[in-house]
Amino acid sequence: MTLKLQQSFYIDESKRWFKKWWPEGVPLNTNFEEKTINEFLDEQVDKYGKENFIWFLDAWITYKQFQNYVKSLATALINLGIKKSDVVTLFLPNCPQYIVAYYAIIRIGAIACGINPTYQPMEVLHQLEITKPKMLIVLDASYESSIKPIIQESTIDIVVYTSLIDLAEIKGLKKAIGKFIKKIPSGKVDFPGALKFKDLLKTEPNVPKVNIDVNKHPATYIMTGGTTGLPKAAVLSHFNVVSNAKQCKLWLGGEKPGIGNIGILPLFHSFAHTVVMNTSLAVGGWIMLFPTPPSQAELCEQIELLPCKEGLIYAGTEIIFKRLAELKNLQRRFPRVLGKLILCISSAGPLHKPVRDAFVKNTGGRIVEGYGLSEASPAVSAGNLFGESPIGSIGMPFPGTEWGIWPTDDFSKGPICLGNPEDKNFGIENSGEICITGPQVMLEYLNEPDETSKTIFEYEGKLWLLTGDIGFMNQDGTIEIRDRKKQLIKCKGFSVFPKEIEELLMKHPDITEAAVAGLPDEEYGEIIKAWVSIKEDCDCSPQKIKEWAKDNMTEYKVPHNVAIIGELPKNLIGKVQRRLLQETDPIWKEKYQKND
Repeated sequence: MTLKLQQSFYIDESKRWFKKWWPEGVPLNTNFEEKTINEFLDEQVDKYGKENFIWFLDAWITYKQFQNYVKSLATALINLGIKKSDVVTLFLPNCPQYIVAYYAIIRIGAIACGINPTYQPMEVLHQLEITKPKMLIVLDASYESSIKPIIQESTIDIVVYTSLIDLAEIKGLKKAIGKFIKKIPSGKVDFPGALKFKDLLKTEPNVPKVNIDVNKHPATYIMTGGTTGLPKAAVLSHFNVVSNAKQCKLWLGGEKPGIGNIGILPLFHSFAHTVVMNTSLAVGGWIMLFPTPPSQAELCEQIELLPCKEGLIYAGTEIIFKRLAELKNLQRRFPRVLGKLILCISSAGPLHKPVRDAFVKNTGGRIVEGYGLSEASPAVSAGNLFGESPIGSIGMPFPGTEWGIWPTDDFSKGPICLGNPEDKNFGIENSGEICITGPQVMLEYLNEPDETSKTIFEYEGKLWLLTGDIGFMNQDGTIEIRDRKKQLIKCKGFSVFPKEIEELLMKHPDITEAAVAGLPDEEYGEIIKAWVSIKEDCDCSPQKIKEWAKDNMTEYKVPHNVAIIGELPKNLIGKVQRRLLQETDPIWKEKYQKND
């Protein structure tokens, strides 16, 4: 069920958000060209072919070299029988192979879909069941533990494997490995007929012409929890991803050849997919790519060593900027870092004024809060990176994007506030659901027509996306977020879906019921707590449950606290009352009753 309409993305220039904080030099409106992601790539290679595009383990890849890799791999995929609309899954950490594979897959009209490389087998299988890939590209070191146990239950016919260093053939490689990842991870891939990534790159490039409707054909599936329930696949078209990259480019001040972009965010995530990978291409810059997150001191050391004279883009969560803000003696130890972090965007949670001010003071950089969601490719808004910017809000919507506040209980009443000059319903007393429209709004949730119809609606000839976030509009047109519509947990910048954790916990042989919710935490934003009921006469304990969870879940999903209780509270229809458990917890009460 695809709801995409042919629609104009012109925004009325009398909107309130254009008047006070709008960055000088950023256009109020722009045209969004209909092109594929690889037409976009080829245009940039024509301009910057000899310039560097990716730095990884002390090795450089130029724009032209990258394009050659993409064309060779795309040809190899065709030769292996991958066709238009086939899904190819990437189970890789941050490395050049991920980016090469992404563009190669999409070049032939296939669909790229990344999986979190820290996922445990049950989590991997759940995503494979949703997306039904034909091919898997995997890090050899990850295959045996995460893929082999479940691959026979999937639709995967072809496996391609790679080593972390396949595209890092450099002098002094052992020194570089020791510096960045300590040792080279490796592993056996015994899937019948498994192929080496490096061998496929030797293919003579001969990519056939593939007709792609950029408005309707998917480029990628990005996994998301949506506004409710278990993770789903947001279907993003070529038009979505190219348009959102252009929006980011404009917000960052246009093309900036030679600017670096720090790639610590995982590439499978929508934030890195666009703001790191595709935006670097859009601005003519290069990606400083790390296989594992470096320490703050290691990052500063690399900034000093690498050619960062044009400055750096850095996207992340508040906690990484907080750590840089608190890095002792930064200005004395790493003087050449000062003033380099010029375009920093903190998202996946609020950016607090003390953190912002300390970051600016310690690094001489510039940072604002941004906002996005996977269903919007994901970038929606940010503060002003070139002048005074509001604190406590999520800034202004990007060019071509419009937002408004709708009542959460009855959408038929129409919008509460759209930021028009005549609007009067501003402030916290006019809170409602934040909705957005623009060229970055997804096509649909994959094979979820009911969820799609609950998330995308038409209003005055435009398709609007319900974000699931509750907020209000200020008189200057900026928006402040109050709460999440559903109980999505934000832990360490990751989105954690309570229902998914509950279902995973229910696979424990001694757990009969489980409820999960977030509790406030100064360092992580929220921590995960699980309340469970267990079978009689078992020797289960909170610590044993946490140990089991560590073996069966990604690190950031493992509950920080576990409480064993007799029976979970339920309402009259038998639904577990997570909110009641959350609000009666001592951590919650200490935080919020103290503030009442």
